[in-house]
Amino acid sequence: MSDHEMRRRRFLTLAAAGASTLLVPGTAQSLPRERACNRAAYLGSFTWTTPPGHGFDIARHHSASGKLTSVSRLGGVSDASWMDFSPSRRILYTTNELTPEGAVTALDVTDPFAPEVLNTRSSRGGGPTHLSVHPDGRFLLTANYTDGSIVVHRLQDDGRVGASTDLVRHVGTTRAAKAHQVLTDPSGNWVVAVDLGADAVYTYALDTRGGELTEHRRLDLPTGTGPRHLAFHPDGEHAYLLAELASTVTVLSWDSTSGTFTPGQVLDTRGDHTGGENFPAEIVISSDGRFAYATNRGDDTIATLGIGVRTDSPKLLETVPTGGSWPRHCALSPEQDRLYVANQRSGTVTSLPRDPVTGSLRPAELPVDVPGVAMVAFPS
Repeated sequence: MSDHEMRRRRFLTLAAAGASTLLVPGTAQSLPRERACNRAAYLGSFTWTTPPGHGFDIARHHSASGKLTSVSRLGGVSDASWMDFSPSRRILYTTNELTPEGAVTALDVTDPFAPEVLNTRSSRGGGPTHLSVHPDGRFLLTANYTDGSIVVHRLQDDGRVGASTDLVRHVGTTRAAKAHQVLTDPSGNWVVAVDLGADAVYTYALDTRGGELTEHRRLDLPTGTGPRHLAFHPDGEHAYLLAELASTVTVLSWDSTSGTFTPGQVLDTRGDHTGGENFPAEIVISSDGRFAYATNRGDDTIATLGIGVRTDSPKLLETVPTGGSWPRHCALSPEQDRLYVANQRSGTVTSLPRDPVTGSLRPAELPVDVPGVAMVAFPS
């Protein structure tokens, strides 16, 4: 279920925030020089919420304490619901999740605290929810949720988004197609698209000369599964598919030679939370490949999955409150010692300390107010 559909059905509720820190505008020049361990963090948000989000905030990540503090807001970037970096990490690309027609924006982040907008291009569809840069750095892949389409843009040498080279539309069986994610597999040979409405995962071959997609395979899932996002395991042979409508994670075996997914074990993400609506949104895997974390919107928890040595047989270890409402996104810190959660409806980013040995999360802390927050990203 998309946020476009949600906001048509109900007013957004904002949680009473307790003791939180307001992320207010400032300038990078006004802040004292910090130690090298303090990095930038980028916070994308929706501008249609009440109160409205800023679109794109720049914060300072204090790695020793885990705190996020304000640096500035960046004008000219609206509804940055997803971000990805170029292979050099000097260019950042964001969706502008708008309807009826969305867009994608390129930013120069050579100075991480002073991004500069390079250009914006139409995504050739409505509600772009996800984008990713092809590993060769020459193409940008975008998923348009409203139109159920995948679009390819050529990237220019200076990082700007160039002309579109292809667009493919998915076709649903019982519901309209709603493309929600597009990424490249670890081998770099295949483009994978997850479609929530079509209950399917598509595999494409990308012609890196002309930038055209050719459908290779389609993995059909049970009707009503609602797959939203998948995360590849570092071993390159497994992926974990998060289902928004079924509140499950499906283990997929991945054969990069044939470009084929084979579904295996299915896990519930809710644990003891069985009542009320729940719509999982994001799944991430620790860099050592031993744990996965999934957000539960509705239960407002993080599900911790233990992967261990047997990557095809994970276990649900715990569910932990996020300290906010409607966790749309989560991201592990560069040090892997904290999980940051973008709680969209409460308009807060919370930090959950993480034990890298057991994978367990401690209670959420250090809330920061970011109205309509959709994503947290670290440039390094």
